[in-house]
Amino acid sequence: MKAQKAIAYRVKKFLKILGPGLITGASDDDPSGIATYSQAGAAYGLNTLWSALITFPLMASVQEMCARIGLVTGKGLTGVLKEYYPRSVLYLMILFSFPAIIMNIGADIAGMGAVANLIIPNVSATIFSIIFTGILLVCIIYFPYKKIAAIMKYLAMVLLVYLLVPFLVKTDWWAVGKATLMPHISFTKDYINILVAILGTTISPYLFFWQANMEVEEMQAKTRVVIVDKRVINNMRQDVNIGMLFSNVVMFFIILTTGSVLAQGGIHKIDTVEQAAQALRPLAGDMAYYLFAIGVIGTGFLAIPVLSGALSYIFAETFDLKMGLDKQFKQAPAFYIIIAISLIVGLLMTYIGISPIQALIYSAVLYGVTAPVIIAMILHICNNKKVMGLFCNKIRPNIFGVFTLLLMTVAAVTLIYLQFFA
Repeated sequence: MKAQKAIAYRVKKFLKILGPGLITGASDDDPSGIATYSQAGAAYGLNTLWSALITFPLMASVQEMCARIGLVTGKGLTGVLKEYYPRSVLYLMILFSFPAIIMNIGADIAGMGAVANLIIPNVSATIFSIIFTGILLVCIIYFPYKKIAAIMKYLAMVLLVYLLVPFLVKTDWWAVGKATLMPHISFTKDYINILVAILGTTISPYLFFWQANMEVEEMQAKTRVVIVDKRVINNMRQDVNIGMLFSNVVMFFIILTTGSVLAQGGIHKIDTVEQAAQALRPLAGDMAYYLFAIGVIGTGFLAIPVLSGALSYIFAETFDLKMGLDKQFKQAPAFYIIIAISLIVGLLMTYIGISPIQALIYSAVLYGVTAPVIIAMILHICNNKKVMGLFCNKIRPNIFGVFTLLLMTVAAVTLIYLQFFA
């Protein structure tokens, strides 16, 4: 009996630690991300599985720095940038971030609608997209932060369906292990393009802003004053590491599913999540098809509030607007209006001739341009004793951070070259 109580206590304590890190990591596997991973699996089978081993430590390192900035300063990343960097840098970042996030939102809404239409063909994808947008608006505006955070934690569990799919089909686990531990790199335009796309999808600038602001929200949501010490920082690190690990495990299994089923079945070109779901059905059966489709809708409900929330935090901190998901609409109207506008503009994107695939390409290019600059700023902030005090970077986060900066810079240059000059 005592052993059971001890286990229950440890589980409860573990679940209590989980918060912004888990939500951020799970939201990274949004419908547009799922489309990217599905493309990788269909086109190259298991040959890109190894990338999950690379992206995990890089994601965890950058997101941990962002979370630490939020905890130590009590401000979001935009607020710190505004205080310590020229305004021109801040406005340039907004110029690139705004269209990228909007197009990402649009691609996700369109993907959710298209997949829902596959499950219920009698209702058009457009109607589903409108319904989903309405539900998201009501939930974000009506529910307080604690409720939203709880809902997001449960939505993150939807991603577990992707861990089930490979066990519903015949999978060569020996080949999986070999592809994971022995990287196969093909120096072709298409293969390099998909690797760059995976990097851009997993290490996205909007996650940096969301992570820092969520740590601030989490502190403010607590009933007592939180003193930032080693215990608080260690709990945050556990949360971030678990969230990023979760994100990369899901990414791994989506590539594994599409690589095992679609590539082996002779389907090598997937442009959208609904195409991936449709292609799975005849090859892997109805169960795999429905699990994949439900996962897309669930991740959309998780990721879109993160995308729109990150954008609203950026604007609110830049222009000194009242902000916070813990506030009611009447307390921070501009904050919620920005969220509403981002969702509505994202929904309308399909009506102005921008397809979800075009939106993904454009947002990937814009993310690719801004990510190295923002990572450089994050590194500078985390090494500035005036800002971070005793919680400046140690050697390890600096090594991972600089490596991430160099890799994302190479990725950005490569992406731009492949999209416009190759």
